[in-house]
Amino acid sequence: MNISPLQRLRYDYQPKLPAILREDIKTILPVVGEETSPAHDKEALKALFPHTYGLPSVHFAKGENKIIGARRNVGVILSGGQAPGGHNVISGLFDAMKAANPENELYGFRGGPRGILNDSYTLITEEFLAPFRNTGGFDIIGSGRDKLETAEQFEVCAKVCKKHEVSALVIIGGDDSNTNAAVLAEYFKDKGHGIQVIGCPKTIDGDLKNESIEISFGFDTATKTYSELIGNIERDANSAKKYWHFIKLMGRSASHIALECALETQPNICLISEEVEANKQSLTSIVNDIALTVAARAEDKNNFGVVLIPEGLVEFIPEIKYLIEEINNLLAKDIVAFSACNDSSERIAFVSERLSQASCNVFTILPKDIKKQLLMDRDPHGNVQVSRIETDKLLASMVAAQLQKMKSEGTYTGTFSTMTHFFGYEGRCAFPTNFDADYCYSLGYNAFMLIGGNLTGYISSVTNLSQPAKEWKAGGIPITMMMNLEQRHGSMKPVIKKALVELDGAPFKYFVAHRDKWARETCFVYPGAVQYFGPAEVCDQTTRTLALEQAK
Repeated sequence: MNISPLQRLRYDYQPKLPAILREDIKTILPVVGEETSPAHDKEALKALFPHTYGLPSVHFAKGENKIIGARRNVGVILSGGQAPGGHNVISGLFDAMKAANPENELYGFRGGPRGILNDSYTLITEEFLAPFRNTGGFDIIGSGRDKLETAEQFEVCAKVCKKHEVSALVIIGGDDSNTNAAVLAEYFKDKGHGIQVIGCPKTIDGDLKNESIEISFGFDTATKTYSELIGNIERDANSAKKYWHFIKLMGRSASHIALECALETQPNICLISEEVEANKQSLTSIVNDIALTVAARAEDKNNFGVVLIPEGLVEFIPEIKYLIEEINNLLAKDIVAFSACNDSSERIAFVSERLSQASCNVFTILPKDIKKQLLMDRDPHGNVQVSRIETDKLLASMVAAQLQKMKSEGTYTGTFSTMTHFFGYEGRCAFPTNFDADYCYSLGYNAFMLIGGNLTGYISSVTNLSQPAKEWKAGGIPITMMMNLEQRHGSMKPVIKKALVELDGAPFKYFVAHRDKWARETCFVYPGAVQYFGPAEVCDQTTRTLALEQAK
């Protein structure tokens, strides 16, 4: 196999572990802490999870562990979208298993949850694993978006596990996947199947976080990858001095990626969806604000700049959010008639005639291409596919129109040319940073420590992450602790609550304190490429978000 020199060197990288996990694995004991409970819907969740609700938090300490050396077969599943470091979670899990008992076997179920449903697996060996250590991607066993959520599926899982004598499953995924892990753990416990379930927190979006999950893996690598690209564009903009770059960044439900990239690169404008929603800001208001910044910089002869836009912004703009809800409901009800329309013009007219007056007014001002994108095929939940809406082009087009109006009124005298970009897939399978390589390896190693403690329904937790790896704290928390009830498919369902950008949090406050200066002046920062070799302050640094959150 042809590999790059960097890839060859990364194979030899030995990820760093928290100090406690560097001990002989048979001298590490799980220590229970206080009982836990969710922040909301306590009684309802207690009724839904009678066996796994209110379990104590767990940390590890030195002591003789007499049960961790028992022979075990473990299954692992990669679930949902890719995130840098997934291979190292599996590497850490594998190494811990073999340290506990060389006869332990790891079954990698292929293609996500469907792998266990179809009994499709790869037996992971040291030889098989070696080319994947410290690399990006999920190609070791593949991933998928199927869900494990019905009793019939759970019974298939149990049957497949028992066939291979698998006594524990590790599910590596985001909020939905770990919700499914919690439900599966409860089911196995209730039915007496004797199969443990442990989760690992993955998502580059950064919206799976709390006090015990300080960051989801992949976020560090993805944001550093995007920040390098943004810095490159900023340097080009500052060199050519003729373009405004509108850059859409991945992150549907939360603006963590956009905020982190703004903290890393100091663009002229960064929109934060949560702030837009809190201020009930309209699309017209957003466009006007951007246009005023463009005009102010034009007064200084700076007819260039950079705007960062969260992928999910449109769903946070009140009138657009309501418009999308109306369209979703309309298409669900009249899909046959809508499908009979011959072309996009007919489809747009069909929808326009059936919208409320308020939504029709909003729909009318949108460019035709955006209207077409709003009417594209829905996702499996019946919702618009936000990633396919070119918000970058929408804002660039509308700002151009507003500036033309301002020019006719004599309030703008600059020139305005735009370039648009979407950074998403570029970051999902990047070579993991040293931080993500270490963190993910620790999560996987830690997941087996939870298995070795005969725990189930827990998520692997490694904290104190702004400090050097040796000072990280390893343990686990019950997944039910992170859950609440939300409306899904017409009924209330238990789900892990998404963590949005906190407008009273230190990262956002820092951004607010500096953004006016960044808007008018050219304060660009050029992070450069991710570094793997050199001083720790360059190679092992964590995100600006985490550093601000944990500033001592």
